[in-house]
Amino acid sequence: MLRKQIILLLLLLLSSCGYEAIYSKKNSVNYSFSVSDLSFVGDRIVNLKIKEKLNNYAQAKKDKDFILRISSTSEKITLAKNTAGDSTSFKNLVSINVEVLMNNKFKSNFIILESFNYNSISNKFNLKKYEDEIKNNLAETAADKLIFKLSNIQ
Repeated sequence: MLRKQIILLLLLLLSSCGYEAIYSKKNSVNYSFSVSDLSFVGDRIVNLKIKEKLNNYAQAKKDKDFILRISSTSEKITLAKNTAGDSTSFKNLVSINVEVLMNNKFKSNFIILESFNYNSISNKFNLKKYEDEIKNNLAETAADKLIFKLSNIQ
């Protein structure tokens, strides 16, 4: 009985600790930029993740209103093979090339690279699921870096 009360008390105390996602819609007010137009070329999954993250900044117009042209690629590179010729180690690389326009004039251009090394899994279905998860995580990290770089453009 005492154990249940302690668990309940901890649950109540920890549930109101004030956690907020850094890039939530509520916190997008803290950044002094907005995105008026987005155009994408390249990897569909990476582009969808970036678009999902940047939608928070397309709502309200700010002083720094950017037009973004984004080109993304994702590639899987074999790092090592065994004696039978089967790949044993891979590298997943996500590259995002961003061209930033402000008032229809070129403002900045930068490249964001994210990579992750991993070993092969014997079950190919699980390997494919793992690779998709890695790709999503890399795209999300790159999108977060993009938001940070956009917030620092003068």
